Amino acid sequence: MTPTMEELQRRLQALEAENAALKGGLASDDAPPASAPRVRRPRTWGRTLLATVLITIGALLAPIAVVATWANVQLTDTERFVTSYAPLADDPAIQSLITTQVIAVIDEQVDIPTLTSDVIDGIIDLGTGDRATRALELLKGPASQGIQSLIGTVVARFVESEAFANVWASALRVSHAQLTGALQNDTTVALDLGADGTIGIQLAPIIDAVKEALADRGVGFAAAIPTVDRTIVVATSDALPSVQLAYGLAVAAGVWLPWISLLLLAAGVIAAHRRWAAAIAAALALTASMVILLAGFAIGRIFFDAAMRSGPVPPDAGGVMFETFTGAMRDTAVAVLVLSLVVAIVVWFSGPFAVPAQLRAATNAGAARLRAGLARHGVTTGRTGRWMYTQRTLLRVVVAAIGGAVVLLVRPLTPSLVIWTLVLAALVVLLLEIVERPPAEDDAAAEDTAEDAGELPVSATAAGQES
Repeated sequence: MTPTMEELQRRLQALEAENAALKGGLASDDAPPASAPRVRRPRTWGRTLLATVLITIGALLAPIAVVATWANVQLTDTERFVTSYAPLADDPAIQSLITTQVIAVIDEQVDIPTLTSDVIDGIIDLGTGDRATRALELLKGPASQGIQSLIGTVVARFVESEAFANVWASALRVSHAQLTGALQNDTTVALDLGADGTIGIQLAPIIDAVKEALADRGVGFAAAIPTVDRTIVVATSDALPSVQLAYGLAVAAGVWLPWISLLLLAAGVIAAHRRWAAAIAAALALTASMVILLAGFAIGRIFFDAAMRSGPVPPDAGGVMFETFTGAMRDTAVAVLVLSLVVAIVVWFSGPFAVPAQLRAATNAGAARLRAGLARHGVTTGRTGRWMYTQRTLLRVVVAAIGGAVVLLVRPLTPSLVIWTLVLAALVVLLLEIVERPPAEDDAAAEDTAEDAGELPVSATAAGQES
């Protein structure tokens, strides 16, 4: 095939450029070495070191921030505290523990066998025959056992009833301020933390409620049951003073420490030379710190169960208490773990890497085909779509800011909240991609319309006139 004039001109220009480059190279070779400019490579190790230190400190502070947030939010919000711990009243293991302890207190304070014997002896002293006397003597044991069985049944039914759940919830609500005071060595609280490392729950409110239930069942001597200042020891630990100190520090730091951790991670990313890679590293470091925190909860559960075997509380009841106590922190840690993984994936997908670039190109091409198909059916966004295309960066920043605000401000933070926030944000971004209308598509649509109308381009018309 004979080359056209345009191809010959392009080849000539390329040969001239190569010739000029060769001449320049020869001239530079003849020049003295001292005149050659030195290319200085930028030193980035200092920024890399600073970014590494900031990201590491921020990731190490993250588990402490989770505990501090739990202490500040969970234990300072009365309704949330009641919502978290009120379900303990419906757990069979806790109900069995409370029933056993209440019956034991009643048996200690009221000698039912002696009381029953005195009542029967009083009847005998009124004057009964020999056969009646022998029969009454034989009734002392069964009567005492029957009363004890009745008390056990009444206590068990009461503890399993909704009335007990209401008493439990009311006690939690009323004593919430006292609970936080207990961790600060306040001696007037319902939850008692002893100086010898014991953790106990006072039974006085429950015993008063049981007295009322017995009186309603016609057990007259229930009025003789005194209000006993009795405490159930549920755990013993030499580390309680350290726990109390940690609690105080956690409450004090609960407001600021999460933000400090996030600011350190963000500062590490900003200080890095390769910010995309630093952002992924920061997210993965945060993920690793949450894995360590969750592993700490699992190890703590093992030691807690071992301590329960030698304590007064059954292991199953102790396990329920541990799960209730650490549940909010564990859920938050899982949610932060999921969030950090999501951030790492989003940053990778948005970064200047080969595979994400191909994925983004495929997504854009699919959206363009969908817009073209809708346009052929007369569905187009027109001016609104063109404006949204010019403001596409701002719109995506708004979506990211709203998603971040949901994750940072909504409590409790759960994995489902994080996942649904991500799904909704991705759907909004995908919808924006479809609705936005690039100017190139408007030009293509105008040309298609002109061709359909049988109009010729201006250049073609002019060529026809010249011919």
